[in-house]
Amino acid sequence: MWKWEAEGEAKAVIVMVHGAMEHHQRYGWLIEMWRSSGFHVIMGDLPGQGMTTRSRRGHIDSFEEYLIEVKEWIKAAYRYELPVFLLGHSMGGLISIRLLQDEQLDLAGVILTSPCLGLVHSPSKLLDLLSHGINVIFPTLRMNSGLTVDMATSNQDVIEADANDTLYITKVSVRWYRELVAAMKQAFFSIEGTKDVPMLVMQAGDDKIVNKRPVKDWFNQAPLSEKRFKEWPKLYHEIFNEHEREDVFEYAKDFVNSQLKAIGYIV
Repeated sequence: MWKWEAEGEAKAVIVMVHGAMEHHQRYGWLIEMWRSSGFHVIMGDLPGQGMTTRSRRGHIDSFEEYLIEVKEWIKAAYRYELPVFLLGHSMGGLISIRLLQDEQLDLAGVILTSPCLGLVHSPSKLLDLLSHGINVIFPTLRMNSGLTVDMATSNQDVIEADANDTLYITKVSVRWYRELVAAMKQAFFSIEGTKDVPMLVMQAGDDKIVNKRPVKDWFNQAPLSEKRFKEWPKLYHEIFNEHEREDVFEYAKDFVNSQLKAIGYIV
C-alpha cells in the first residue's frame, strides 16, 4: 500500500483499485491529477499482481483475498478523517461492488470504470467445462490470459511503456479464472444487498475486454438512490489511459466535488 498526499489542504481521500494483470505504477498520471486537485490517494497492488508475492503471480486461492486487501486500504484512508471515495477499474470495479455487498463501508461515493461484470471474449464451452475439473486437481496451473495491452488502450505511448513492463502479468491460474467468474455471478446475485452509496459508472464505448451490456444491466438493477452512468464513445477499456483522459478525469472530479458539496464540504 502506498499513499500520495494532496498539494495543500486535502478535500477527501481517493482509494484506487487497479484491474487484472496490472499494478499501481500504471496509474501515475491519474494519481498526480487527484493530488494536484486537492485529494490524498491510497493505492496498492492486489495479491498476486505487481510487486506483491512474486511466486504466486496471476494466482489467488479465493476472490476474498482481494476484498481483504482493499479493506485495509480503506481503513488507512479513514485515518485522515476526511470523506473517502472508492475508485475501481475493471476487476477493481468488481472488487468494489463485492465490497459494497459484503461490507458496511463508510464511503462518500464510488466510481467504477469499465467494471468487470462480463467478458467480451470468454473461453470456449469445452475449456470452461474442463476448467472446473482442473480447478480441483491443479488450481495453480497458469494459462495465457489472451489479453494484450493494445486491447486495453489505443494510446501508443502507454502500449510502448507496457511492452517493457516486467510487472505486467500475461498468465493467470485456473483458480483465478474460476474465482473471477464466480465473483461476477455473485455481483448480480447479491445486487439487492448493495450498499446505497452515490455511484458513478463510466464505461468504455469500444471496450474490447469487458462486455458493456452486463455493466449497463447491473447499473440499471442496482438499488441505489443516486447513480450516474456515462459511456465514453470510441474509448477503449482503460478510459484513464485514452487520449481523452483529461475529459474523463474532469467528469470524475465533478462527481466527487458534487458529493462533497452535498455532504457540506466546501469545494
